[in-house]
Amino acid sequence: MHIPDGYLGPKTCIALYSVMAGVWYLAFRRTRERLQAEQLPLCAFASAFMFVVMMFNFPLPGGTTAHITGATIVSIVLGPWAGIVAVSVTLFLQALLFGDGGLTTFGANAFNMAFLMSMSGFYIYSAIERGDRKRVFIASFVAAYVGVALSSLATAVELGLQPALEASDGKPLYAPYPLSITLPAIMVPHLFFVAPIEGIATALVITYLARTEPAIFTTSVKPSTARLWIILVLLSVLSPLGLLASGNAWGEWGKEEFLDILGYIPEGMDYLGGIWGGLFSDYEVEGLSAWAGYVVSALMGSFFAVVSIYIIGRIWKR
Repeated sequence: MHIPDGYLGPKTCIALYSVMAGVWYLAFRRTRERLQAEQLPLCAFASAFMFVVMMFNFPLPGGTTAHITGATIVSIVLGPWAGIVAVSVTLFLQALLFGDGGLTTFGANAFNMAFLMSMSGFYIYSAIERGDRKRVFIASFVAAYVGVALSSLATAVELGLQPALEASDGKPLYAPYPLSITLPAIMVPHLFFVAPIEGIATALVITYLARTEPAIFTTSVKPSTARLWIILVLLSVLSPLGLLASGNAWGEWGKEEFLDILGYIPEGMDYLGGIWGGLFSDYEVEGLSAWAGYVVSALMGSFFAVVSIYIIGRIWKR
């Protein structure tokens, strides 16, 4: 669901950046007020965790790929506002360092994955669980499933509106497919494959944490994260498994692929699509094999996610 640069026109990008500016303001303010200093390591871990789990791509029918996000897990544990902060940091680093998602479309990606998934995930979980630990598994599953559904729907609508919003001489300037194509192409695999997988993963993680690390769910106790950091390192080492899934997510194609599919490259996409490719494009590190580069990228992304959250934490203290 990472929308690359060049897929959304300026009107859509500006509109969603404007929405997210208000959301980020509230998120930083609410997180600063409610998140205790002892919870900062957990917030840092959450951002790093999401960075790594998003690198585990898996194949979908039709030759495309997808990945889980972990956003609902974070929002359940930290609350929706801290979840928005952690997910946004992850998405920004993915775009800046590795060209995964775009800088012009960062507002849209943050709206889809940070805002929609965090808010829906937390409140749906709370409404179902209601303090009854016997409901943790089903509440987590439903929360994650709905979060993925809403996020994919928003992505499909944003892409599908581009031909109507941004066109010249009858040709789309940016994403070329209308709603009649984007809605089924994005929603069907997400509703029947991605959302169930994210739901099961979320339910397993939250159930495990509820049984082994219950202090994580309260801001009144300093949680123990040592075991979680060990798990994160192991996930980073295993991250190259995501390379086994060949192909791209639907719609996340390069300009050359659009040239093969359409016979032309939309003008706006041709211009904005090359605006930024990331410092280490496609999680590749010069001089290293694809697998080694993927591991280094996972560790590097995790490091910068942690550093970013701690910098934000220092700003909160002022």
